[in-house]
Amino acid sequence: MQSFKFSERSVKNLQGVHPDLVAICQKALDLTLIDFGITEGLRTLEKQKEMVRTGKSQTMKSRHLTGHAIDVFAYPTPAGSWDFADYELISNAFKQAAKSLGHSIEWGGDWKTLKDGPHFQLTWSEYPA
Repeated sequence: MQSFKFSERSVKNLQGVHPDLVAICQKALDLTLIDFGITEGLRTLEKQKEMVRTGKSQTMKSRHLTGHAIDVFAYPTPAGSWDFADYELISNAFKQAAKSLGHSIEWGGDWKTLKDGPHFQLTWSEYPA
């Protein structure tokens, strides 16, 4: 199995993210078949308002606002990929990592509406706020 390491940018983007989600991200990076980077973690209220205004988000109750969500970008090649299949493989690593650490996560790719392959968040039931 390949060994991947977070870039400085990914490490910076994990600042302010809940420690359990950071641990899941680190474990998922050890388990993944496809390299990934963290593109966003904690989001300001101003940024969330802009995301909603531009249609990139549909809620002002985003888990990014509390550090309970992250977005990733897949790197099956150095150029990266938006191919949903790549995010499915990454999600398998996240789900396995969360389970092994005794936590639960949601993957945006499993949502019934607005499938969001790059998005992972701690569950509301285990992490209400």
